[in-house]
Amino acid sequence: MKILSNYSPNHSIKTRSKNDIKFIIIHYTGMQSEIESIKRLKNPKHKVSCHYLINRSGKIIQMVKDKHTAWHAGKSKWKNHNNLNNKSLGIELVNKGHKYGYQSFSKKQINSLIGLCKFLKKKYLIKKENFLGHSDIAPLRKIDPGEKFPWQKLSNYNIGKWYKKNQVKNLKYSKNSRIFFFKNLQKLGYRYLSIRKKNIKNKRIVRSFQLHYLPNNVTGNIDQKTFEISYFLTH
Repeated sequence: MKILSNYSPNHSIKTRSKNDIKFIIIHYTGMQSEIESIKRLKNPKHKVSCHYLINRSGKIIQMVKDKHTAWHAGKSKWKNHNNLNNKSLGIELVNKGHKYGYQSFSKKQINSLIGLCKFLKKKYLIKKENFLGHSDIAPLRKIDPGEKFPWQKLSNYNIGKWYKKNQVKNLKYSKNSRIFFFKNLQKLGYRYLSIRKKNIKNKRIVRSFQLHYLPNNVTGNIDQKTFEISYFLTH
């Protein structure tokens, strides 16, 4: 696997050990071009960066060395972890994003991502369930990598958590199931939930869950299918 380098100054000075790296966070660049994306990720004024960028032809570019903390996750939480920057590697996929014309990820891009993730998984002993999207760890702010990202395909390579459909009797969603559903999401790792209250935060977290696990039905509303998948993933 060929990895080019184009280093960004936007990272911590302090180094970390291999044991500190527990997560891979996947993003899209959300810029109009690859050139613009790299310029932004290297500009000290913007204070953003990533460890790896993969363009649409599948080229992998390392922008921050793994031993340094890149600034890609921002304010974030997952399970009992806060500030995922310190515990993760960030991978950006070149894509215009929802603002400029969201694209399907190219086959070459995804194949390179799978190869890179397999390499990093083995090198840092990262658990398959710790491959996450930006929207998973920052659901109130982010929606990337979005509904076109092929999480199910990656799960075939033990990259990311997925579900198997089980036969469950009497598993029907109702208003009384709402708390049970949110506890399933908490069990998975989602944070920022207000379990006993209805608010816009909860709707955004449901949307993030659907972006990852039910990309054909991203509404932010809890329905039968969304409820079932939350159960399959946690039981």
